Amino acid sequence: MGFQVSPGVAVKEVDLTTIVPSVSTTDGAFAGVFRWGPLEEIVLVGDENQLVADFGAPDDDTFVSFFTAANFLAYGNKLRLVRCADTITYQDFEFTATAVGTTLETSASMRAGNCFVRPGDVVTFNGEERDIVSVENSSEVVLNRSFTTSPSHQTVILKNYKGCLNATAEDVTGTGTPGIGALIKNDGDYQENFSNGLADVGPFCAKYAGALGNSLIVSMCPGTLAYKNPQITGSVSTTVNSTIVSGVYTGQDLQASPPVQGTLSTKFTEELAVGSIIKDLATGQERKVLAISNDGTLTVDTPFSPTLSAAKLSAKWQYADAIGIQPDTSNYAQTKGAFEDELHVVVVDGDGKFSGTKGTILERHSFLSKAYDAKTEDGSSSYYANVLNRRSKFIRWTDHLIDGQNWGLKAEDVKPGNFNSPKKPYTVQLRGGADANNKLDNPGVDAGQIKGYGLFKNPELVDISLVMLGDAETNVVIDVINNICEARKDCIAFISPPRDAVIDNAGNEATDTIAYRNTLPSTSYAVMDSGWKYQYDKYNDKTRWVPLNGDIAGLCVRTDVEQDPWWSPAGYNRGNIKNVLKLAYSPFKGERDDLYLAGINPVVSQQGQGTILFGDKTLLSKPSAFDRINVRRLFIVLEKSIAKMSKYMLFEFNDEFTRQQFRSMVEPYLRDVQSRRGIYDFRVVCDKTNNTGEVIDRNEFRGDIYIKPARSINFIELKFVAVRTGVEFSEVVGKV
Repeated sequence: MGFQVSPGVAVKEVDLTTIVPSVSTTDGAFAGVFRWGPLEEIVLVGDENQLVADFGAPDDDTFVSFFTAANFLAYGNKLRLVRCADTITYQDFEFTATAVGTTLETSASMRAGNCFVRPGDVVTFNGEERDIVSVENSSEVVLNRSFTTSPSHQTVILKNYKGCLNATAEDVTGTGTPGIGALIKNDGDYQENFSNGLADVGPFCAKYAGALGNSLIVSMCPGTLAYKNPQITGSVSTTVNSTIVSGVYTGQDLQASPPVQGTLSTKFTEELAVGSIIKDLATGQERKVLAISNDGTLTVDTPFSPTLSAAKLSAKWQYADAIGIQPDTSNYAQTKGAFEDELHVVVVDGDGKFSGTKGTILERHSFLSKAYDAKTEDGSSSYYANVLNRRSKFIRWTDHLIDGQNWGLKAEDVKPGNFNSPKKPYTVQLRGGADANNKLDNPGVDAGQIKGYGLFKNPELVDISLVMLGDAETNVVIDVINNICEARKDCIAFISPPRDAVIDNAGNEATDTIAYRNTLPSTSYAVMDSGWKYQYDKYNDKTRWVPLNGDIAGLCVRTDVEQDPWWSPAGYNRGNIKNVLKLAYSPFKGERDDLYLAGINPVVSQQGQGTILFGDKTLLSKPSAFDRINVRRLFIVLEKSIAKMSKYMLFEFNDEFTRQQFRSMVEPYLRDVQSRRGIYDFRVVCDKTNNTGEVIDRNEFRGDIYIKPARSINFIELKFVAVRTGVEFSEVVGKV
């Protein structure tokens, strides 16, 4: 109460309503390889549709990661996902090799530190370069042609290895030259290194790294004349040869097309781009430009009929009809005294990898401004770089066209002039995107995966409960157990055996699975299942082998929703696994005994019952209550909830009032858990017995909570006793 000079009433509130808060137990975490999406960044995914939208549909390299995530999402809607890749770039790496013809072999693994050789990489020997055509294994590759003098246990150089890359437009000249790739991991990386427009990767790049970006075409209409040029540089005298003299490869067939030739004064390269639509003003015939071989010659898709002579031509942007109105001067620029600041941008699925149909327009961005300070009527930025980076799901802005003078200036700094729009459109199919060998046995990918899981280390920054490993390599699994789950102590790792332990390994499944488990540490913060399942991949119309750990983590989510985290996720009531065509390995009773003794939870298919998780052990080797999933998860919930509440005791006094507050919060919470069958009994000690003078003097506070956890039934014994008619049951009950 504040000091009062005269009589009065002062009101003071004391809040004793603090309770133990509930905590999330259904948050999954996974780091894997995907075709698309940000690298080394946590993304919250709610369902499979979002998974496809954010990270791309699966392919032959990424389906295991994709379906591990998708299978978890079949049970829950909170998955924190990290995309991983080999993001390391190497310049030159030397290794000793021998070449026999076009086959290059090395006694050691042909890896540069963490890199893995790929088709398309270049090797050199004695100044001769050869392309790697195929990779037979880690120590043998096939070259496009043999060396003049073949090396024999001599030094060969792997040149300029590059990891995962974004597809780019190589230069800023406005010629539409496809790029050689650049690495932009995520939004943070872009803002730090590329958002100022000083990069040498061209005006645009794919938003995310990966070969999928090579399907993207970016076409920009920079001004009115580029949208629709009423007449190409004066009067164009054209003749068309009566015979076919050139051809254009369309991707399927070699289609011959006639050239259109202009006068010496005509420079088609200044007016047109590949894809532009030209129109004979006399006849109205429209043709698409397929190639510009030099300043005075075009190749069009269809011959003019009749042939042109001294014709006048107009030009139109290839995608003009997709927007319908030409760019001009924005209201904002007009108010500042500048003009011709507007442009259009479309993003096209050139190869059909995103949409399934070649040439599909994925995005339309109309009436953007070249003025840095341009605003829309609602006050948001209309500057084209900002809009594309904010709205586009497929591309990023990286620089201006070199002939786009004044672009990126304030409108008032340009007045009384224009933004010098080029006459022709800019169109480019992005190239240079690379997946960097998405195989999980690539050490570069392993390193990326460890880095990805490392984003989950800090419990104060990210809340997770269930960590899936997919088919991660053993070193990744051990790292996650030791440095994530054991360190945080609020989440559990879910592990499946290696593929080759259970697929096409008849008779050795149990032995090899147990051998793999023995390479892992003893811990109550990890759970291991017995196998892989066969499921349908609707995206590729295939069936795939996928590890079960995504499903097992999902069963925990379903258990939490239907019951509580301290219930076992196994058995016929809660342990039924979805989307199983068959199991790679369904252990029989004797094998289940061996697996269970090793801490491995069998998954079995039973006629009329489906596919069932038939165990609830953790990987803790010593006999303990914590060798069961439900007990470990019970204590995670209790510890996490009570710790979250206890932080409000910080900087209060360690006296009986505070200790009573603590007890009054914890005991009702535990009684509630007890009523929901999570614990048999409990006791909370927080008094002078454990908060002694020495404890208080060290500025500490202690609360001891004793728990008798509920135990799941793993073994059922049914005894049937036949009794003679004349015998009373009391004579035999408890005696046989």
